[in-house]
Amino acid sequence: MRFEGMRVVVTGGGRGLGLRLAGEFARRGAHVFVSARDEAAAKEAVRAIEWESAGTASAYACDLARPASVAEFAQAVADQTEHVDVLINNGAAYLEGPADDDLVADTVQGAVTGTILLTEKLLPLLRRSARPDVVNIVSSAGEPGNHRSTAHPAFYAAKHAQAGYADILSHRLRPEGIRVISLFPPDFVQDGPRTAGSPLTAASVADCVLFAVGQPRDCFLREFRFEQL
Repeated sequence: MRFEGMRVVVTGGGRGLGLRLAGEFARRGAHVFVSARDEAAAKEAVRAIEWESAGTASAYACDLARPASVAEFAQAVADQTEHVDVLINNGAAYLEGPADDDLVADTVQGAVTGTILLTEKLLPLLRRSARPDVVNIVSSAGEPGNHRSTAHPAFYAAKHAQAGYADILSHRLRPEGIRVISLFPPDFVQDGPRTAGSPLTAASVADCVLFAVGQPRDCFLREFRFEQL
């Protein structure tokens, strides 16, 4: 599966699943716009991507909890490309245990407001693509009735809001040919065996994204839900 010449934006691309997704798309021929809260982390990610995949990528700082930072990132992308083919809304701060007011506010602001603002600002570029996709890495914490994660209630609330935004966005953008694809993975491990009795891995989540984006335009895989052990 190749994505030659495509333009892909990945938030939270400095580490973990975001870094893996950025690397996989770059390896398959896409140019990836990688954002991370810390610009140094984004630059380090780009160096790793270009070294390991021989692909191309650009690094940007973007704090999704700060609207001005989101606007700057969106403008920086627009300054470098006339279109975006895939936006992967992966960035969101995980919150667990006791948290002060600022941490709670940042968690909700980043996952909800940041996702909404960036998506809305990049929609003009997505509309110029021949195969536009918006991919949302939500979480099983965004599923009604799922209480298995030990995440803070603010994280649960943020992910439910993110899921609600993805739902209405899918309904409204489908007539334009823009697919909105949401994944609801449970807590997963970065590396490990991929057997039936093993925890879900980041590699498997990334493979789901690659599969969905690689489908013909008549195939619209709206959601991925995962069974937990």
